[in-house]
Amino acid sequence: MNERIRIVQGDITKLNVDAIVNAAQNSLVRGGGVDGAIHRAAGPQLQQECLTLGGCETGDAKATKGYQLPAKYVIHTVGPVWRVRHLDGTEDELLASCYRRSLDVAHGLGVNSIAFPAISTGIYGFPPERAAKIAIQEVKKHAQEMEVVFACFDSETYALYNQLIAIEAIDNE
Repeated sequence: MNERIRIVQGDITKLNVDAIVNAAQNSLVRGGGVDGAIHRAAGPQLQQECLTLGGCETGDAKATKGYQLPAKYVIHTVGPVWRVRHLDGTEDELLASCYRRSLDVAHGLGVNSIAFPAISTGIYGFPPERAAKIAIQEVKKHAQEMEVVFACFDSETYALYNQLIAIEAIDNE
């Protein structure tokens, strides 16, 4: 496994990294899931700052301060909604763009470490294995010297990321 990539199971809001990524909605208004957890942990100032950003397009990313989080920054990205009947090939590219744009924003902030949740795999319905493959691929291509943590909320996601990273390691030997 790449020494710059770690996989942990637990609460992304408790990680001691420079930035955490929030799986946000377009309005950047506090929602549920990881977004709600990040907003609760950061405090009300996070929502106040989000309201000044003018929303965020799907596949893009914007940064705020971390406020009461251990992380100095929150990078908000909006993943695609998985619509099985309407797949047109853009879902994978939009999800990949979430990781690329989040890393671009992090680089611009001078971030050395960043944690990602499993973007779009909750209520947005993106298939977890497909999403994890995209996440790992984009991080390996674009993270450069940054330490990246994949923060997996549940044991199934944690096992999936570990399995895919192990397969990547074998394939690269």
